Amino acid sequence: MAGLGRVLVHVRRGGEGGAARFGQSVTGAFCAPHEDAAAVSCGLQRGCFVLADAAFPGSTETVLRRPPFCPAKLLGAQPAAELRGRGVEAAVAVLLQAGTGRVLLTRRAAGLRGFPNVWVPPGGHAEPDEELLAVGLRELQEETGLRLAAGTFTWRLLGLWESVYPPMLSWGPPRRHHVVAYLLLCSEEPHEELEARLSPSESEVSAYAWLEPRVLEAIAATEDGAGSSGSVPGTLPASVSITEVSGGSPRATQLPTATLLNTAPAEGEDVERVSTGTQFALGLWLEARGGERGPAGP
Repeated sequence: MAGLGRVLVHVRRGGEGGAARFGQSVTGAFCAPHEDAAAVSCGLQRGCFVLADAAFPGSTETVLRRPPFCPAKLLGAQPAAELRGRGVEAAVAVLLQAGTGRVLLTRRAAGLRGFPNVWVPPGGHAEPDEELLAVGLRELQEETGLRLAAGTFTWRLLGLWESVYPPMLSWGPPRRHHVVAYLLLCSEEPHEELEARLSPSESEVSAYAWLEPRVLEAIAATEDGAGSSGSVPGTLPASVSITEVSGGSPRATQLPTATLLNTAPAEGEDVERVSTGTQFALGLWLEARGGERGPAGP
C-alpha cells in the first residue's frame, strides 16, 4: 500500500474505503462541494494513514482543510488522465514552540522541486509504520540538526492540511499531492538554547527564523490566494531577524516583515512567502494558545 517507502492516505467512509487518488480532493470526500473543511478521525493502520468519518481504534479526531483554490477541488471527480493511478502521500510538519513563546520556521532551499523559497515548519514524508511524532522528530533533526530529548517537550496534533503542488491550476497541473499532519511541539527550552544546537541541512533549508507571536498572528491572518503583496500593520516591526544558511556559515540578517505577509500570486512566478498550510496551522496554534492561557492571559 505504501509503495516507494512512503505512506499513502486511505479514505474510509461508512466502513468502506480505499487509497486516496492523486488529483482528487481528499477533503472533498468528507464535506459538501462548497465547503473546504471537515471533522475526521485519523491514525496509522498497517502502514497506511487512515482518514475516516467515524472513530476507530487508536484514532484522533481533528480538522481536515483545503484552500478554496485547491487544484484537487477544482479538478472535480474526473482529473486528467495523466494524474490517475497515483496515491496521495502522508507527511508531517512540526511547529516547534520554544519556552520563550517563539516558533521556528524555515525557508525551503531554492533547488527543491516543491515550494522553493517558501517559509514552512520543518517536515517531510512519513515512512511505513512510523508514528506521527517519530516522523516529526526525525524530520526536525534531518532538516535543522535539532534533537529534542524525551521529557523536554509536550506535543499534540493541530490539524490536517491537503497540500497540492503547484498550489494553483493556473501554474500547471498538480505534480505532488499530500495530506500534511501539523504537530505542535512545545519545548521547555528558550529559543536561544535551541538555536545554539541548530545545524540546518543546506540541501533543504536556506534560512530559519524564531518568530514572535505578534508576527505569527499577522501571518495567520493573511488571506492567501488573493495575489497581493504583503502589507505590514503599524503594530509590527518593519523587519524580523533571520539566519541565512550558506556555505556552512550561518549569517544573521534582517528580512522585511512584508515578505512573510506576501500571498501566493494567481499567475506568474511564485514569491517568497509563508505557505498557505502554515497559515492554517498557525491559526490552529493561536486557538490552542488562547485556550491554554485563558481570557485573562497576556
